[in-house]
Amino acid sequence: MRLTSVFVAALLVTSAIAGGVTAAPVDAQPAAAHADHAASATAAASGGAALQAGGGATDACEFPVELTDATGTTVTLDERPERIVTVNPSAAQTLWEIGARDRVVGVTQFAAYLDGAGEKTDVSAEGLGVSVEKVVNADPDLVLAPNASADQVADLREQGLTVYHFPAATSVDDIAAKTTTTGRLVGNCEAAAATNEEMAAAVADAEARTADVDRPKALYPLGDGFVAGGDTFIDEIMRVGGVDNVAAEEGDGYPQLSNEVILQTDPELIIVTDPDAPILDEEPYASTTAGVERNYVVLDRNYLNQPAPRSVIETTTALSTAIADRQAQAETNDDGSGADGSETDENGADGNGVDESETEASDGDETGAAAPGFGVVAALLATLAVALRARRN
Repeated sequence: MRLTSVFVAALLVTSAIAGGVTAAPVDAQPAAAHADHAASATAAASGGAALQAGGGATDACEFPVELTDATGTTVTLDERPERIVTVNPSAAQTLWEIGARDRVVGVTQFAAYLDGAGEKTDVSAEGLGVSVEKVVNADPDLVLAPNASADQVADLREQGLTVYHFPAATSVDDIAAKTTTTGRLVGNCEAAAATNEEMAAAVADAEARTADVDRPKALYPLGDGFVAGGDTFIDEIMRVGGVDNVAAEEGDGYPQLSNEVILQTDPELIIVTDPDAPILDEEPYASTTAGVERNYVVLDRNYLNQPAPRSVIETTTALSTAIADRQAQAETNDDGSGADGSETDENGADGNGVDESETEASDGDETGAAAPGFGVVAALLATLAVALRARRN
């Protein structure tokens, strides 16, 4: 029974954070995972850093091109790729942003929210990850594999496919570097540079919007005590959006916190992706300041969980706007002009919840954060590690 419950708990994290995770849950030795990703990032620096200089090197966007990826492999493209498969939705989102969607022939099921994705071949496996057979049958010139797909890169290359593997992205700068590299690989350098400029502008606007606010202590729970901690894409979004991530002081990656620790951190605001915010009715969250006062912000689950340009633009704008509105409401109440201190969200529901999402979460998801975007394979390994440890105990 213990094995089953722990296995389910680990799967919660897998589904909630799939799409850009750089660390596994506590029982899967996150420190080692961080070290591996740090090494990958170093290996990829020769391919990505040079492209970042000079605004994306748009003057040299020609073929053939050689770039070194996160595995240390030199990837060579003699011609512009006309058939591209993405094995992670963050890569698909990036291609959509830089105007290369027409050349994408394969995506995973979690990229379904992108306009026109339903017309592409679904290369997802029945479980987690992708089906190597489906990828091969799509006959791609190039396969883009973000860090989530690390364990399948070798299998894909054994089939003779050209695969570029990206390092983990835990910051806006990392996402800009990935966007630049993607643009260079597919020959859309100018569009990639323009996308990065739009993203940088959105970040600057969000930081300016919240420059003078009282930053609330916030938490993004994933279920069963797992949270988004420090050195993650989500932590960066929270910082830019005007809140202080209380979990960042408890660990990097996606640690599992006890009820006692969550109560000690006492977040004033909970970030959710389900407009009903059911997690605020559950302990220990119900007993935190956020739970007692019903303070939460709803963000779009697809964008929040995927480290890609549009994700940064949408989530930092939505979160910073919600925080600025919250500050303005608090100041109004302090002046005595507020009616009862409650807010009204975009759907007209009374309460202190601010709904900034564009899509609702699926039914049955504890936090609404079940739409994967990154870290599927890493989290699966974490699942197995947690389950095996429980079995030994």
